Amino acid sequence: MTDLGDFNEFDTGSEADLEAESDETGSRSADADRATATTDFEPMGVEPDGEDVGIGTICVSQGLRIAEDEDDTSLRAYVTRGNRSSIRIGSYLIAPYPDGAATASPERAGGNANGESLFCRITGLEYAQQYHADDATEIHARRAMRRDTVDEADYKFVASLEPVAILYEDDGELKRRMTDRVPKPQTVVRRANDINEIKTGLKMPEDGVFLGHLSVGGEKVRTAASPPTIDYRVKDDYEAGDPLVFRHTLIAGGTGSGKTHGAKNILRQYLAEERQYPMEDGRTVGPAVVQFDPQDEYAQMHDDNPDLDDEYARRLEREGIAHGGVADTTAFVPKVGDATYSAGHHRAEQVEFTIPFSMCRTRPWLVSGGSLNDNQYGALTFLIDRFFREYGNDGSYAEFKSFLDDPALREELDESGRVHEATYDAVRRRVFGFDDVFDQDARAITDLIHEFVRPGGLTVVPTYHISDTRATEAVVLALSSLLIDEKLSNDPTHDRIKETPLVLGMDEAHNFLTDADSVQARKVITKFAEAAKQGRKERLGLFLITQDPQDIDDAVFKQINTTVVLNLGDEDAIKSVNIPSNLESKVPYMEKGQMVVYSPDNSEPVELIGLSNCLTRHGRD
Repeated sequence: MTDLGDFNEFDTGSEADLEAESDETGSRSADADRATATTDFEPMGVEPDGEDVGIGTICVSQGLRIAEDEDDTSLRAYVTRGNRSSIRIGSYLIAPYPDGAATASPERAGGNANGESLFCRITGLEYAQQYHADDATEIHARRAMRRDTVDEADYKFVASLEPVAILYEDDGELKRRMTDRVPKPQTVVRRANDINEIKTGLKMPEDGVFLGHLSVGGEKVRTAASPPTIDYRVKDDYEAGDPLVFRHTLIAGGTGSGKTHGAKNILRQYLAEERQYPMEDGRTVGPAVVQFDPQDEYAQMHDDNPDLDDEYARRLEREGIAHGGVADTTAFVPKVGDATYSAGHHRAEQVEFTIPFSMCRTRPWLVSGGSLNDNQYGALTFLIDRFFREYGNDGSYAEFKSFLDDPALREELDESGRVHEATYDAVRRRVFGFDDVFDQDARAITDLIHEFVRPGGLTVVPTYHISDTRATEAVVLALSSLLIDEKLSNDPTHDRIKETPLVLGMDEAHNFLTDADSVQARKVITKFAEAAKQGRKERLGLFLITQDPQDIDDAVFKQINTTVVLNLGDEDAIKSVNIPSNLESKVPYMEKGQMVVYSPDNSEPVELIGLSNCLTRHGRD
């Protein structure tokens, strides 16, 4: 057993004693290795202190292999001492091939004017033993504890790499293809520092709708260009493929993640004056944006952000980012009972409207206040159809209630076997309670379509002032179904909707598009799923915002092409957005404004940082 006195004496030993002890116990082999390494440099003509190019070299200490199965791929690079502190997981690197059929610029090819280059990403970092010395000893630990800096001389620093693509030039244009060849051992690896090579390697389009700046680990990727950042844009040109706005967008983020800030900035780009889409009749039209707003935040897009100064504005203009308030912003305020709407936080025009009961003629589910089974829903459809045949298209909700209160009708339908009396009573109970929703003292929304859908304009439908959840749901679903039905119809009642590109934005989308067993919920999901499938052809884009993506029905979710994920803390929510596992693990730790973008038809999955300033007014101050 070791005596405590001896241990304490050892603890107060001098640095010289530690050095001597170390020399005697483990460093002899390390010194021999160093000596061998030093003598090896001399016949090779290598200057250890010379000027290096790149961050290190491809190594084969644990194999060098490129395979179709990523699990069988083994690609690693030794990182030199001076570069180790600046290397991060997720960083993008270039490894040139010594030969190749295409010609790349010497700057991009790392000095190889005739070769292709491997574009890859760091997926792991590790220290490994370089010399045959045991550093897990009391002596080594005490020595390290008494130093201000770490001595890395005895260790090698190795980065595991994931091949992303091979870059090559074809007629002066940089292109990418799948990885189909292995780099040579000792190939010099450098940081990817050219905007063109990074965008090509990640399959990012040059032009389109701005979302944010490419980042790694929460820090923007920097280049030698001006500006040094790399902008991430979503395809928005039919020549480059269908505009992805019409293949639908989902923004998912928890409270405080910056999803409303980010959504406003993205919508602002779709409302830029230059944003135009060709229609089938040959016209070129700016999109109309209709945004459902449960927190009363989007009407502020009418106003400029007072915190956005001239210098910041000039930077935005240099990068082609639209900013400033949208003058053509109108808040369409639903009239619901005695609820009042206060708008002291924005200067947008306000138009009050009501939902006419006539909309229920083709949408019976709007007037269903509870879950109906198939039999009850069939009875509701029959009753509404009969009501409008008798009262005409102008029949009101109050008249419909009186119609159902007729005991003679109940008896007739029961005796005829059309509607059982119990079913009749169940339907009657569920359709009552909408007195504050339908036919209020305001203009019907069906008479305001030209004002509601305006090319290049933003329509915001605030529902924050409505305290009744069922009334809110009825309003949102009535308006969204009206827009979808007219868009998909071959014989529309309102040509303005059919003939205008439309972005349908829905905040807290999980409240309206959730998976449910009721027949009316299935009707809603079916309608939105069909809209999502036909959106590309009809110039209709869904723009869904939610903090609970796991609650959105799969029939709609599967049609989403662009998923923007901000900070999410719920494991089920993170799993539901279906992003690659390497990015999925980062989501709970992302700061406000950090995001992951998964858009397979636009780019490789990437990490971005959104703009720190909102491009329009944001917040109640």
